[in-house]
Amino acid sequence: MDLSSIRNAYRRYARYYDGFFGRIFAPGRKFTMQYLNAEPDRRILEVGVGTGIALPEYRRDVSIVGVDVSPDMLDIAHRRVAEQGLDHVESLHEMDAEALDFPDDSFDVVVAMYVASVVPNPDRLVDECRRVCRPGGEIFIINHFASRHPVLRGFEKTIRPLSKLLGFRTDMELDDLPERPGFECLGVHPAYFFGYWKLVHYRNGSSAESAPVEEPEEELATAS
Repeated sequence: MDLSSIRNAYRRYARYYDGFFGRIFAPGRKFTMQYLNAEPDRRILEVGVGTGIALPEYRRDVSIVGVDVSPDMLDIAHRRVAEQGLDHVESLHEMDAEALDFPDDSFDVVVAMYVASVVPNPDRLVDECRRVCRPGGEIFIINHFASRHPVLRGFEKTIRPLSKLLGFRTDMELDDLPERPGFECLGVHPAYFFGYWKLVHYRNGSSAESAPVEEPEEELATAS
């Protein structure tokens, strides 16, 4: 994977993304939004904002900054913000997720939806998310991770050579997300499709002032 192939892939997808991928990913997006909308008055960075399909789903008393490497996807996101009057969206930027152009500790929450298997280096993605998230803040990564089912796993590996064309890796392992000192994994939650997509929930370091995380109620956390 490289930035050029990613941009090329999402240039092809841009016009059809919401109608195809947007529908496929909708249950996982809905599941993740329960966590992102748990508290008011937070500044949230959405890494890989794409067409901005999730932007209308955020509560209106938070501030959203979105970044994406694809200008074609961002063009649609900008139109969505303008047409729907999404005044809780602070700004949208064309930016590499592995080299975020924000100061340290800029956000209360960072979320990467369906991005970890797209970027060339997931460890750099995680490190950048940590850097721009304040101590005690939350980081959410939702993604498809390689199946443990032998037939599905074999299929994922078979089509791995098509990753550049597809714009994402088909066989990314959950273990590819790096462990870092002071980076606490609060949970790995099956998001939908029998756990084929998972939400990984982290706390970034520690802070004496940070309040305990309140997980969504059980009936919500298992919604699809």
